[in-house]
Amino acid sequence: MATNDIKAIPYGLSDYVTLTRDNCYYVDKTHFIPLIEQAARFFFLIRPRRFGKTLLLNMLDAYYDVNNADRFEELFGERWIYNHPTSLRSKFMILRFNFSAVDATPGRLEESFETHCSFSFLTFANRYEHLFKSDFREMLMQCRNASERLQYLDSCASDLGLRLYLIIDEYDNFTNTILSTYGTDAYRQATHGEGFFRYFFNVIKVMTSANGRALERMFITGVSPITLDDVTSGFNIGSNFTTDAQFNNIVGFSETELRTMLEYYRGQGVLQMDIEEMIGQMKPWYDNYCFAEKCLGESMYNSDMALYYISNCLRTGMPPREMVDKNIRTDYNKIRHLIRIDRKLGMNFSAIREIVETGQTTALLNSAFSVDKMVDPNNFRSLLYYFGLLSISGTDAGEVVLTIPNHTVREQLYSYLTNTFEESDIFRMDFYTLGKLMKDMAYKGDWRPVFAYIGSELEQQSRIREFIEGEAHVKGFLLAYLGLMNYYCLMPEYELGKGYADFYFRPNPQQPDIAYAYLMEVKYMKRDAPDSQLAELKEEARAQLLKYASDPVITSTLGRAQLRLITVIFRGWEVVGYNITAPSETQNRVADSVL
Repeated sequence: MATNDIKAIPYGLSDYVTLTRDNCYYVDKTHFIPLIEQAARFFFLIRPRRFGKTLLLNMLDAYYDVNNADRFEELFGERWIYNHPTSLRSKFMILRFNFSAVDATPGRLEESFETHCSFSFLTFANRYEHLFKSDFREMLMQCRNASERLQYLDSCASDLGLRLYLIIDEYDNFTNTILSTYGTDAYRQATHGEGFFRYFFNVIKVMTSANGRALERMFITGVSPITLDDVTSGFNIGSNFTTDAQFNNIVGFSETELRTMLEYYRGQGVLQMDIEEMIGQMKPWYDNYCFAEKCLGESMYNSDMALYYISNCLRTGMPPREMVDKNIRTDYNKIRHLIRIDRKLGMNFSAIREIVETGQTTALLNSAFSVDKMVDPNNFRSLLYYFGLLSISGTDAGEVVLTIPNHTVREQLYSYLTNTFEESDIFRMDFYTLGKLMKDMAYKGDWRPVFAYIGSELEQQSRIREFIEGEAHVKGFLLAYLGLMNYYCLMPEYELGKGYADFYFRPNPQQPDIAYAYLMEVKYMKRDAPDSQLAELKEEARAQLLKYASDPVITSTLGRAQLRLITVIFRGWEVVGYNITAPSETQNRVADSVL
């Protein structure tokens, strides 16, 4: 088969028509079209950033556009929907907005919003003016603002019996930027009272509720329900299907979809890597998103992150050196300020600490709440779920259990915690120095200097001490700082399951020459504990480490590294003891060490 017959990987491409024209691989989501139609006329969906929402909307645009009536086979001939078309195919004019294009800078916001909307209305006129009276475009663009244009468009279309489908992508992008960067006062100016964004949605609300209007269907996406709740006075503009089991995998990739894609490229001879090896590497970084309680066995991969990995494998024959795309890190960094909306170390900070230390939390998921209610503990945990920082993993006493889905998210939570300590002038770590020490730990086996350095910093920076009294706090503190270093995928006990050591320093698969891996037990003594307890804790740790060292989870992920079994003992915030355990001769791949 010729190279140009092989479907291209669509990494970074969200335009469905271009994707089809350029023969790109498409994970078919068209079977959701009839489900969406049956579910609601006005559909609202929340998903984390870079999860495939825009491509979904572009696919719906292509399917419903009245101008594509004669292009159905061209655009959908290879899709499920081609053999199962609905009666609404090619029946609508599509009005599109993407509010990620709006500049949230104070003084520029409303002007930028109106400019973006003007381009959207102009695009609409270019597509559909042949369906209206001859002066439609001129009269539409003479309207003073976006709200007036909406009303004029709806009136003209209603008079002519034309049908309108409204699509709004990233509806809350600029409002989240306002909220996280400029604060609640600037946010309220746009979304409360006589704010322009609130009035814009009031017009939409009228269009959705009145009989005989042209607006028959609507699809809105975003990353949280906050803004829609604020601008519609209680989220009464559409139906929220974010946690509906029927739509758990409407975006993102299931493992079956991912495996099918890899098998396609393997079958075409352009992918040389082993499929099981690739899935094994991607799963802990990109998988385990679940959006509905009834879909606990149907976790989803972040599609953007998976395509980032696959495109690198196809281009270079090997995985990317950095498992996390820089664009993902940038998007999560935007969220960092938003989740600290209270600007102080309150309950939200405590929730982040709890999640880092234990890997989970519980909450009653709220489907709608205003900005004023963000600091409510349930709402804050709900917000972390909507942002993709937590995923549904079970239920407990009427609440959902929310857990960290993968390494990518865990890395972001570590950053939030350490940045909060620094911004609050509680603790600062020189990551350059720590990185050099971790390098020696990875390649030379010099692990004690890492903890000696941490201990010296704890000694000098006294404000941190009140935050790390207790075993869980000590472990969470170490996890946050050591987990940000790139030499290891630091796996805590709660990720491995019960009965494992406190930390497994798993060698980063992207650095196969790392010489040493570590199982570590962290032991904690109260400030007034006697010195005699040191020996007891060392013996307890030794027995635990020897038990865990030969576990298949450990031995199968060591690569060429030698395993060392280490213990670090804290008394309060002080490091007061180290130990290294000599492994049994019968344990595979475990380094010979001296006490």
